[in-house]
Order: sequence, then C-alpha cells, then structure tokens
Amino acid sequence: MSEIRKHYFLDEYCIIAPGRSKRPSVFKSEKKEKASNKCVFCAGEEDKTPLATAVYKNGSILKDSESSRVTGWDVRCMPNLYPALAPDAGEVNSDHEVLPGYGFHEVIVETPTHENVIPDLSDEEMALLMKVYQDRVIHYEGIDNVEYVSLFKNWGEKAGASLEHSHSQLIAMPIKPPLLVEEMKVIGSFSRCPYCDIVEKESKSERLLYENEHFTVIAPYCSKVPYELWILPKEHINHISGFDQDHLDSLGKAIRSALSCLRDNMGEIPYNYMFYQLRDEPGYHFNLKLQPVTTKAAGFEKNTEVYINTMPPETAVKYLQGNFQDGSE
Repeated sequence: MSEIRKHYFLDEYCIIAPGRSKRPSVFKSEKKEKASNKCVFCAGEEDKTPLATAVYKNGSILKDSESSRVTGWDVRCMPNLYPALAPDAGEVNSDHEVLPGYGFHEVIVETPTHENVIPDLSDEEMALLMKVYQDRVIHYEGIDNVEYVSLFKNWGEKAGASLEHSHSQLIAMPIKPPLLVEEMKVIGSFSRCPYCDIVEKESKSERLLYENEHFTVIAPYCSKVPYELWILPKEHINHISGFDQDHLDSLGKAIRSALSCLRDNMGEIPYNYMFYQLRDEPGYHFNLKLQPVTTKAAGFEKNTEVYINTMPPETAVKYLQGNFQDGSE
C-alpha cells in the first residue's frame, strides 16, 4: 500500500510505493572488473593534471610547483580541469540579475591506487580523507567573497563521475544555496533543533542502519530514493570545522560502513553523497546525505518535486543488514 510521507520538518513530501517494485534484489548491480590501466589520477601520472594545490604525504601538506610535482602522496587536491566557477571570472552585463562566475572548483583524489574505493580504505586512510575534507572546506571558506563550499562525491558514471578513479569535489561559490537558506528559516522557528530530534527518535527505530560514538546512519522516513541514507552527528554541530579528530575518525567510519553495506548487498551501485553545513549558523545541524542512483527523476518528480520511492526505508535497512527474507525466486 502506498503512503505519502512528509519530511520530518520541511514542507516536502515523497510517495513510498512498494507495489511498483518486485523485490529489493531488482536493484542489485553486478560487480564490475576494475580497470587495470592507469588514469590521470593515478600515482605516477601527476604531470597529466593541473598543479596540485594541496598534497597530503606522510603527515605533511605540500603543493606542486611548475618545476616539481609531489610524488608518493596519500591524498591529492587540484583545480578541476573543467571548472564550474573560476577565480578569474570577469564582470558580466545583462538586463537580468547576474553575478560573475567567481569561485573555485577542486578535485580531491582520495587514494593513489586506481582499484581502491572507499569501502576498501583503512581507518587511517578514512581519517585522513575526513581531515582533508575539513581542511579544504575551511581553506576556501576563508577566501574573500566565498559564501558557501559545496562538498560532494559522485561515484559511477550514472551518478555523474566522468573518471573511474575514486575522487570527491568541492565548489566554492559567492552565494548560499537557497535550499539551505530556506531550511534554516524553518529550523529557526523551532525551540529545539529538529535534526537533534531526528537523531534521538531514529536511533531507536527500525530505520537505524549503523551508529558509533559520534554518528548515526539512518534510512530517513521520508526517503526520496531507494536506499537513501543520512549520516548525522549525535551532538549538535553545525559545520565540519567543529569536528575534532575523534569526530573525523567516527565520520570516516560511518561513511565507509554505509557504503560497505551498499556494496555488499547491491554490488557496485553508483551513488552521490553531499555534505550540508552552514558555518555562520550555529542553529544548523551538519548532515550528509547519501543517495544511490537506482531510478531517474521523471515527469511527475519534475512537475511536483514529490519523489516516488519504490523501496520503503524500513525494508531498505533490513536488506542492507542482510536480514531481508525474500520468498520469491
């Protein structure tokens, strides 16, 4: 039976329609053989990319120069070769409201090894990646005229990744996303943080997938897409800059655990994850949304902004935990 579910606190809705799906296994993808050829993000190919602006190597942070490229690195950050925004944007004239395309677009290469993906990384490697995320966000938010840094990861061609080698991206821009501005207005109308309420309630629900000392992973009640997951800090922290090393370690373990559950039960499925945070709004609650790409937004979703999800989040958690009993062949 279908349900129209409302977001926890926003005026957003989704339709949970399990009758449109045969069984959870229809989403399972085949595991792909990893490509053996080197790509431009691989160790030893440093001269094929723009100069790295931050290179993490053996506990130090270095950078490339015109005469020398850092090798033997652990994580490498560089400008995107095809940036959405650029620091040298010129003035523009128009009859409509317009801003120059000023900003920064950076690629974060998470591992020098082509075959490795996040579920393969060690605790230490994940902790370093989280520290890189924190460093790079703080770095760009400290630049004049940068109002927001969008930090995200696309994995798989269907999720928008043009290269197979595991990497994340950030785009620093001179505006705040209207989505977050509106969300903060709603949050400000509550006497208590609604995300804190979500953490408290969902930690006792059938939608809890994983938790550690500092973070909770849930399949949200109002999941827009099958197997959507949210990662939330148990404490009220508004921005990644507020995380100490223990929090970063726990965040890395939460992300890896969520992606490992997806891979173990669904194969190499494409996904996006996105960080949501506001540095100058202490009332905001940091959150990360992970959305596997199993469906496409079609006419109904584009016409209404109401998403049809064929996988109830309660069933999704059972499946990702390996506890779903499907009686059909």
